[in-house]
This record gives sequence, structure tokens and C-alpha cells, in this order.
Amino acid sequence: MHFEAMFIPVLYSVAFVVGVLGNGVLLGVLVKSRRTWSVTDTFILHLGVADVLLLVTLPFWAAQSAQKQGWTFGTPLCKITGAVFTINFYCGIFLLACISLDRYLSIVHATQMYSRRKPWVVQVSCLAVWLFSLLLSIPDWIFLDAVVDGRRQKTECVPNYFAFNSESVNDWRLASRLLYHTVGFLLPSVVLIFCYSCILRRLRCGSLGLQKQKAFKVIVAVVVVFFLCWTPYNITLMVDTLHSNNTSGGCGVRSSLEKAKIVTSSVGYLHCSLNPILYAFVGVKFRRQLLDILRSLGCKLKTTAKLQSVGTSRRSSIWSESADTSNSIAI
Repeated sequence: MHFEAMFIPVLYSVAFVVGVLGNGVLLGVLVKSRRTWSVTDTFILHLGVADVLLLVTLPFWAAQSAQKQGWTFGTPLCKITGAVFTINFYCGIFLLACISLDRYLSIVHATQMYSRRKPWVVQVSCLAVWLFSLLLSIPDWIFLDAVVDGRRQKTECVPNYFAFNSESVNDWRLASRLLYHTVGFLLPSVVLIFCYSCILRRLRCGSLGLQKQKAFKVIVAVVVVFFLCWTPYNITLMVDTLHSNNTSGGCGVRSSLEKAKIVTSSVGYLHCSLNPILYAFVGVKFRRQLLDILRSLGCKLKTTAKLQSVGTSRRSSIWSESADTSNSIAI
């Protein structure tokens, strides 16, 4: 497909470069300021790690689209890259759900879900999110395979339900899709919408401090961008699920759905690159910490330059003194 060969490599290359650099800066700022971490910062750290792991897989997907032979990395790497995609998606929305629950209890009910006296509770929550996301990626570990598409004469990394049980292909496909739609998107979305609706209602009363309002705006921006990036892909996937269970519909519909999945999944990948940019423009605390780090680096560079210049001047004075001494001896 000419569209896929032109569109994906360019988009994924841009997302990879911008995302790795942006998330690298984000993780660096968080690690540097770990003494002043809030609960939200801990969750954002895990979000950044998940995004970086997904971004590392982009070159493989770009190569599959750009090469005529398609996927050339074998089945094991196909399973790994596909599972990382799924794990990142689940981690992202589950961590956002944890943040929203914490903000909801803190702002609406004045209850601290994650007390600073018990930081291990936050770490256990993050570990549970990772483990649960790993469990939900089991269908990818089982079904993903490097399959040759006879029509396109190209190897693709796709779910191969026929290899497991040819008699219940549609059942396995439907079960994995329903799991993805309900647990991975609909249920967390209900939690997010409920929590932030209650918080916005509380904000209208004006009972929230300025600092908390600024922090809340950052989280809302992250959630909105997440939905903007991932909702089109999930809607397309739902339509594709319904279409696959419906015998009607020609090749034109199938081709349109495949193109839509390519475009919407690519938009979802871009989400990994947008978060650091979002923190830089919306997050006052992140900007301040980043500027502090840049200033400290600038001071260190200036100090190093001064020391080097002092050392150079001293060496030059020594050479000039030795030259004067040799001249006096010669005289």
C-alpha cells in the first residue's frame, strides 16, 4: 500500500525523535527533583517510562511499512513489539485513572488516597498497574505472528487466530476485542469522566486554592490529549469489530477500515510525544524545575570555562616568565 509506505515511516520517525528527546528531558527533570515529588509526579514518571518503551518500537513498525517484504524481524520480536504497544496503552489510561481518583478524593472529599507518610502505597499501585497491563497483553503474546499476506505479497505482524484454533477464530477475535474495548477504554473512561466532572463542579464553587487549580489544569490537559489521541483509534477498532462479525460489506469497506486503523493508531502513537510538550507549556512547576536545571548547568559551564581560562592565562604567564628568564640569561 503506497499510502502506508509513505505515511507511517515519516510520521513515526518524527514521533520517535520528538518523543524520545521530550520524554528524556521529562524523566531527567523528575529524577533531578525527586526530593520534592508529589503523588502525581510519581505517576507521571511511570507514564514517561511507558511512553519511552512504546517509542522504542516505532522504528520496527516504520520498517514494516517502508519495506516491500514487510515484517522481517521474525515472530518473537513481533510478539514483543505488539505487547509493548498494548501494555503502554493500558498503563497510560490506568495511571490516569489513578491520578483522577486521587484528585477526586483529595478535592471533593478532602481525603488523601496516597498519604506522604506511606509512599509505598503509590509504588504498589504503579506496580499493580504494570502487572495488570501485562496480564491484559496475554492475547498479544499468544496470537501475534509474522504472517504472509498472499494478496499483498508481504509479511505482516498481525494476530493469527487460525494458528490457535481454526474453528473458533471469530470467538477469539471477538473476546480479545471486547476485553480491549471494555477494560482498556470504556471502564477507565467512565472513571475519568465521573471524577473530573465532580472536580469541575467543585471548582465552580471557588473553594480550591490557586496552586491546586494550576496542578489540576495540567492533569486535565493530559487527560484531554489522551482522549483526543486514542478515541479515534478505539472507535475505528469498534467499527472494525462489528464489521468483522457482519458478513455483509465489500472489499472497499475493509480497505477503508484498514486505512483508518493505520491513521488512528498513528495518532495514538503521537500521544507519547505530546505529553512532554504539554508539561512544558501548561505545567508551571515543570517549567520552573527545567529552568532551574538549565541555570545550574549554565553556571557549571561558566565556572568550567572560567577555570579553563584561568588555567590558560597561568600557563601563558609561566611561558612568558620562562621566556624572559631565557632572554636575560642569553644577554
